[in-house]
Amino acid sequence: MIANPAQFEAIANRLGFRIVSETPRKLLLRWQGARFPAFLCLGIALLLLFVSVPIVEALRVRGFVGPAGSLWYFPVMNLILFGISLFLITQCRTIEVDSDSRQMTLRRQSLYRNIVFAASYDEITGVALGIDQVYSGFAIGGSTAAQSFPIPALRITLTSGDNVLLDRGSFRKLADLGKLVSARLRKPLEIDPQLQMQSSA
Repeated sequence: MIANPAQFEAIANRLGFRIVSETPRKLLLRWQGARFPAFLCLGIALLLLFVSVPIVEALRVRGFVGPAGSLWYFPVMNLILFGISLFLITQCRTIEVDSDSRQMTLRRQSLYRNIVFAASYDEITGVALGIDQVYSGFAIGGSTAAQSFPIPALRITLTSGDNVLLDRGSFRKLADLGKLVSARLRKPLEIDPQLQMQSSA
């Protein structure tokens, strides 16, 4: 086993992997980062360029003593928004199940890091579809008291007793994904009884 399973946890209440490649020998799934917030930040940053560029030029010519000196924060906001958009755009997760090497590989990539988790079939005991308690965005921001809500989550369980998060989302989608992964790994898929009761209700 390579890497720490805890590095693949997520704050988000859903990820949403899509199948990129499915062959008899290999299964490749990918999740791309939050596109809407990324392009929203990028759009605002591009609009602010019309204000920031003249301010930077005025600061270069006259320094902070001129009228533009009090508007120095516009170029700073521009840089921050560009940084946030680049970070969100480069967010990516992949799940690869290779039958030839009998290994499952998870990758988590972003602008500043690349984490790889690899486990052989022998180190994986099964695939589990259970429930995670996820904190709401408002609680994380500190605007309300800490609140959490249940969300279906798909994980693989390891012989070490650890588990690794694969995906979160709707029960039906995760059940299909779980069946696909467990069939490739030739490991059992365990579904939380509470989720089964909710799906049959």
